[in-house]
Amino acid sequence: MRKIRLASFSMAVIAVSGLAACGGSGGGSKGLSGTIRIDGSSTVAPLSEAAADEFQKEHPGVRVTVGTSGTGGGFEKFCRGEIDISDASRRIEPDEEALCRKNGVAWAEVQVANDGIAVVTAKNNDFLSCLTVAELRKIWDQGSKVKTWNQVRPSFPNRPIELYGPGTDSGTFDFFTEKINGEEGRSRTDYNASEDDNVLVQGVSGNPNSLGYFGLSYYEQNQDKLKLVKIDAGNGCVAPSKETVQNGTYKPLSRPLFIYPSRKALKRREVREFVRFYIDNEAKLTKRALFVDLTDAQQRRARQEVERLAR
Repeated sequence: MRKIRLASFSMAVIAVSGLAACGGSGGGSKGLSGTIRIDGSSTVAPLSEAAADEFQKEHPGVRVTVGTSGTGGGFEKFCRGEIDISDASRRIEPDEEALCRKNGVAWAEVQVANDGIAVVTAKNNDFLSCLTVAELRKIWDQGSKVKTWNQVRPSFPNRPIELYGPGTDSGTFDFFTEKINGEEGRSRTDYNASEDDNVLVQGVSGNPNSLGYFGLSYYEQNQDKLKLVKIDAGNGCVAPSKETVQNGTYKPLSRPLFIYPSRKALKRREVREFVRFYIDNEAKLTKRALFVDLTDAQQRRARQEVERLAR
């Protein structure tokens, strides 16, 4: 696991309901003002939006904006110094690190939640309940010629497959293609792509022959019109849930989610207090945004980092 690369600012995520109950960001944050610019992953956006909403209730003088240009798009803006915090559904990559270093942008890597990628079809699909990793690869791999469901499995009907997925700037795209197709970015291109997960939800839900993928939270928000497809990685069919994501049995599509605040931004009081608020209220925010909270081990490690930061 990559170490946090910001020498003067080291933190991880923590679910500390006790701290939140005692006042969250603390009494020294009254009278804050300014604008905090966040952009990046559409998967992490609901969590950052929840943090922004709750923080602005306590500090109406601060304006927090949250964009969704995708993880890759967010890192491009972040490394150019255009935003204060980058939302990311994967870790920063070597080429992005190089761009940040070139532009003198230092950062902290902060895990804010766990997540699983949901593979879904329309609610009225009458034949699909589970796919193996090999079948997913057969469908989604670069150069795939699969056009109908019976080409995936002979027992499936001879119906055309309509595919939906995130675009190439999405960290979800990077993660899914690496885990399913064996190489980040390796994917067929003839599918309906969007950086907006709500667009994907609408497309998948409108076609009983569809198949798509996006963050688990978007499935949970749209269960009335989507059908979850279980994944068989060799030990039987498993659906993504809080338990299966945390205990690692939902393979291979479980992942951590991050925010990346810049060192320059953290010199501003309103940004420091916002990040602290985000961390102190992680459990509440995770529940509100329908993500998977952290394990006890993650919480213990994070608590130590927060204590060291507070010295």
